[in-house]
Amino acid sequence: MQFIDLASQYQQLKEQINKRIKVVLNHGKYIMGPEVHEFEERVADYVGVKHTISCANGTDALQLAMMVLDIKEGDAVFCPTFTFFASAEVIAFFKATPVFVDVDEQTFNICPKNLEKQIEQVISCGKLIPKAIIAVDLFGLPANFPEINRIAEKFQLKTIEDAAQGFGGEIKGRRAGSFSDIATTSFFPAKPLGCYGDGGAIFTNNDEYAELLRSLRVHGKGLDKYDNIRIGMNSRLDTIQAAILLEKLAVFSQELQARNNAADTYTALLNENVIAPIIPQGYISSWAQYTVTTNTRDELLVKLKDKEIPAVVYYEKCMHQQSAFSELNYYEWNFPVAEKLAKQVISLPMHPYLKKSDIEEIANIIRQ
Repeated sequence: MQFIDLASQYQQLKEQINKRIKVVLNHGKYIMGPEVHEFEERVADYVGVKHTISCANGTDALQLAMMVLDIKEGDAVFCPTFTFFASAEVIAFFKATPVFVDVDEQTFNICPKNLEKQIEQVISCGKLIPKAIIAVDLFGLPANFPEINRIAEKFQLKTIEDAAQGFGGEIKGRRAGSFSDIATTSFFPAKPLGCYGDGGAIFTNNDEYAELLRSLRVHGKGLDKYDNIRIGMNSRLDTIQAAILLEKLAVFSQELQARNNAADTYTALLNENVIAPIIPQGYISSWAQYTVTTNTRDELLVKLKDKEIPAVVYYEKCMHQQSAFSELNYYEWNFPVAEKLAKQVISLPMHPYLKKSDIEEIANIIRQ
């Protein structure tokens, strides 16, 4: 049994993917080739935004967003403490200060009430300038952007949606990547829409942001690559990866439905031994992970390993507990919900090709 079965997916799409790659090999435009521009147009249409600017990976996408919003030393950027390191790393990379926020116990996403509290504390302290909010769509579920955007407007902050795990998720018919001033995603192979290497993208409806991003991703270019009008990065999506993503995007809606079917089966079969993920009304998850909570996580991990069933813990250590952020002087139980979840969460196998019999086997072990 695979945690994420990329081999089965490839077998389903082998003919289409190989054909697409062969076209790239024949025309030889390996960097910023026509497939890159085609993919940007199609994925922008899927997400429902004016502009998609592809780049080399999800972390670069976040860094480019920081550059566009002019995040710098002295700025405070608010982000959840229960997330992958990159979400907070990019803030510190630009010498700004990450201000961590606790999460909602049911959705695992940033808690609007604690967010507002942290913003007010920074304003009261007066040492930092509140600048932006990074809200992460954790495990496939979009964050509570109706509330997050209300808070951002109240305090005149910019919003960044980290949709690395949330691509394909929805809130009342709007798709992840369209909820904020600027959004980012990752096409790392394990993500809901993944390539066969690294890849990322930034989404925005802001024409000025889009123009700046297209310059920044290629060394701050102006009229051409030898006309450099600003300091930028070298962060471009390879043409072969774009070709692969085009074929995966073509079947993404069907795969998303299969993920939701698998999640429904899990939830129906699990019992009171674990708490299944909760999807708020009007929301759709893309199920980057199917993550449950349990007070007997370590025992369950051993049982699953004994049966050769892969299970993973995302995440054992919160951001405020990371050594890299020790100078921020956070303490244990500063964020009680996130710290509790870090001791309880366990992610079970989840992908579009997961068999019902596999889910039944996993659920049976949990029930036992």
